[in-house]
Amino acid sequence: MFSHIMLGANDLEVSRDFYDAVLGTLGVKPGNFSHNRYFYRSASGVFAITKPLDGNAATCANGGTIGFSAKSIAEVDAFHANGIAHGGSMCEGEPGYREGVAGTVYIAWLRDPAGNKICALHRPAK
Repeated sequence: MFSHIMLGANDLEVSRDFYDAVLGTLGVKPGNFSHNRYFYRSASGVFAITKPLDGNAATCANGGTIGFSAKSIAEVDAFHANGIAHGGSMCEGEPGYREGVAGTVYIAWLRDPAGNKICALHRPAK
């Protein structure tokens, strides 16, 4: 449905450190630098961070969240812990089980160093 997701970053190296840490817990290799951006490539898609090309400050989407798939509860917990340790901030409470229209999920939300809301989500086997 989409080719990639790209988020703005005000400090590209701080954001790279953050995403290398949190995405590394999900088995994604560190970002590759190209054209003043970092790209994280996996079999399921591409995620990238960049300084805004218009020279203005990066801002986060109000109501937007980017979700990353996790293979286990341990990966979700590591994603959250590494995110906090690398400049992220907690939002939406502690990692844990949530009930929703899609059933039960184990999820953790973070704000990245630029304020973007991200999460890691694991769907337990039924």
